[in-house]
Amino acid sequence: MKNFISIIFLAIVLSMPAFSQTNDFYDDAESHDLKMGTLTLAGEIAVAGVADLSVLPLRTVIVKETRFENGRDHFIGAYKYEGYSLYDILNLCVIKKKNEAEFPPIIDLYVEVENEKGEIARISWGEIYYPIHQHEILIASKVTRIVPSKTKELWTLPVESKLVVAHDLLTHRNISMPTKITVKSYTGTFTIKKGMKPMYAPSFAIKGSGLADVSIEVLPSEMLHLTYPAVFYGRGTGIHGTTPFEGILLKELLGKYFPFDTESLTKGIFVTTGKDGYHAVFTYSEIMNRNDQAEVLIVQCKENEDGGLYKLYPAADFFSDRSIKSLESIVFEK
Repeated sequence: MKNFISIIFLAIVLSMPAFSQTNDFYDDAESHDLKMGTLTLAGEIAVAGVADLSVLPLRTVIVKETRFENGRDHFIGAYKYEGYSLYDILNLCVIKKKNEAEFPPIIDLYVEVENEKGEIARISWGEIYYPIHQHEILIASKVTRIVPSKTKELWTLPVESKLVVAHDLLTHRNISMPTKITVKSYTGTFTIKKGMKPMYAPSFAIKGSGLADVSIEVLPSEMLHLTYPAVFYGRGTGIHGTTPFEGILLKELLGKYFPFDTESLTKGIFVTTGKDGYHAVFTYSEIMNRNDQAEVLIVQCKENEDGGLYKLYPAADFFSDRSIKSLESIVFEK
């Protein structure tokens, strides 16, 4: 009799949903498949064509989806998404930059993800390949609700595949049913002076989107100064140092001139350029719309210091390559 009861108990336990037996907060609901479409790769790559997602591993992110509508934030739901990271999808693509002869570095690349509705979300190459936390941008193929334990509220489930950018606060870049990824390099005119030394720019300009050029010679004193401990490591030259970076949030400075709207959140890019013409692309959301507090700092150096007077420190990046020295301009485009 005792053995019979044990067998019955074991059968009940084994028949229970797996999510009731773990300490994982994110598996307390059923996973649902999302409708997938064909995804093509195009742009400045050697071979364009259909992406073969079947050979790629599934990655997982957790997201609190929120959108800005009618002048305020609207919470949509909390979800766990599984899917294929842009990191993996683009990993084997051979880049053929249009401007490679003039500017070989890849930090001026970005991608446009679009769907058949004509919606477009821009993502910088740095967001995909430079961050400390990799694989946080997915083409989602599965979704699971993250259900509150007390209210048991069931958020509306998406039914179609979705681009998911997990580090966005407002999730406007999470467009449904993406069908195409296009790799692009920023098209602009730059005077490249490789190896310029010493290098110094006493001020920098903020430009773009109809704004009359603004010259910043002194950082606003009323803005909060933060100190970020850092291990400063370059992709090519390795360790640069472990000195902390102290500065103000770049988003606070730029927010005075480029307040957010949905078009900026989805398509806006900033091009940051140093005295030597070295430049990098950041998306608007990457700087202005983070949910992880891994902000971009603008740092003031000592007067007449080589590489000064201002430089950028992108705290989310593993590598130092987008830390523009002797900052001379920040240009916004959407």
